[in-house]
Amino acid sequence: MDTYLETERLILRRFTADDADLLIELDSDPAVMRFLSGGSPTPPEIVRERHLPNILAGYEKWGGDLGLFAAHEKDGGAFIGWFILRPEPGGPLDEVELGYRLRRAAWGRGYATEGSRALLAKAFTELGVRMVWAETMSVNRGSRNVMQKLDMAFADTIPTPPDMETVEGSEQGGVRYEITKEQWERQR
Repeated sequence: MDTYLETERLILRRFTADDADLLIELDSDPAVMRFLSGGSPTPPEIVRERHLPNILAGYEKWGGDLGLFAAHEKDGGAFIGWFILRPEPGGPLDEVELGYRLRRAAWGRGYATEGSRALLAKAFTELGVRMVWAETMSVNRGSRNVMQKLDMAFADTIPTPPDMETVEGSEQGGVRYEITKEQWERQR
């Protein structure tokens, strides 16, 4: 396993070309996709032909330091989802997005906070990142709670993307949270 990061209970690794079925299974759960597509699954051919090749290309582009990383439980090795740490397309490498998508079986167990906290530490201590940001729908209380547990500060409201206007709660828009390296260092 090509380990990217370890926490007390998780191993994050780079995806491989053989991981399409993990992503397809994750994106087929309506509850997982609730705040992303209104519960509609991502078509398997989109995962195989677009998403996974883009994930692998990201490792090339950013030297394996940034991108989307598969998350597994240390105890038993179960795939629980993924975490993301990457810049916006064409954006500066010292400003990166933090995010995650977890299987329902992993919800409520503190994995989102644990993995995200470790990624923040890696970003600020090893990767030369200056600022980390995260976005979610205003109504996604679970993700907002994680951002607050990470001491990320509410930065702004954001409009709902056109492709998400039919998702429950889309009329309330989204939110952006941020934390700088200096803020993170002060809170440690």
